[in-house]
Amino acid sequence: MKHQKTGRTLGRNRNQRRALVKTMLGSLILHGRIETTEAKAKELKNAIDRHVNRAKVAASDADRRVASMRELVKSLPEPAVRRIVQKEFQDALGERTSGYTRVVKLGSRTGDGARMAVIEFVSKA
Repeated sequence: MKHQKTGRTLGRNRNQRRALVKTMLGSLILHGRIETTEAKAKELKNAIDRHVNRAKVAASDADRRVASMRELVKSLPEPAVRRIVQKEFQDALGERTSGYTRVVKLGSRTGDGARMAVIEFVSKA
């Protein structure tokens, strides 16, 4: 039975899913937008919201700053991505409390018919 089992499996086991989301997270932060399947984009949206909120809390609350940033930095893949999260998220996303990304649905992929989408950061304006 599938009672109280949330999230998508994406046809992978737990470790592969974590690695996939982690690399896609790094690509999204570096490039600002990526094209992927709808299911992966929706999973990535949840992950990026958690990471942005952690970065914003760490930047604003001095007591939890060290522990939160240590946890966040451990989970991100590259040093360039870490710098972007630590410095640029507060300026780029302003006063938002959620909804940092948007998923724009595209057509189907020609090879296998998978539904495609673009996930991108919402601008400050």
